[in-house]
Amino acid sequence: MENLAQLGAGIAIGFGATGAGLGIGIATKGLMDAISRQPEIAGKAVGFFLVGAALAEACALYAFVIAFQLLAK
Repeated sequence: MENLAQLGAGIAIGFGATGAGLGIGIATKGLMDAISRQPEIAGKAVGFFLVGAALAEACALYAFVIAFQLLAK
C-alpha cells in the first residue's frame, strides 16, 4: 500500500508542476503579445499577469500538499 501512495504522490506532483508550468507559459506569452501590441498598458498588464501566475502556482502548491499527505500515510 505504501508503494501505491508513493506512486500517487509522484503523479500528483508531476501533474501539478506540469499544469502550473503550462499555465504560466501561456500567460507569459499573452503578456508579451499584449505589451508588444500596446506598450502603454505594460504596467496594468503585468499586475494582471502576477495575479494569474499566483493562481497557477496555487494549483501546484495544492498538488505538493496532496503529495505530502499521501507520503505521510
